[in-house]
Amino acid sequence: MTAYTATVTVRLKHGVLDPEAETTKQALERLGFDLEDLRSADRFEIDLEADSADAARERADEMAERLLANPTIHDYDVEVDER
Repeated sequence: MTAYTATVTVRLKHGVLDPEAETTKQALERLGFDLEDLRSADRFEIDLEADSADAARERADEMAERLLANPTIHDYDVEVDER
């Protein structure tokens, strides 16, 4: 078994209202920053052991599908790095 860190980034799909991002965008614009769009995201770092990077990715993907993300309103990405 090898130790891996799986990073799962969960964000709202385009078109889903994101009040946290909208408030932050407005505050940045008041500070003089010019930006086109802003979206918020949650990031989960999961330390796990698996036989391969692909196996670690599959486990993290299952975690995201079953709990970390709601597929109706969220998109997610999984990245896996060996520790």
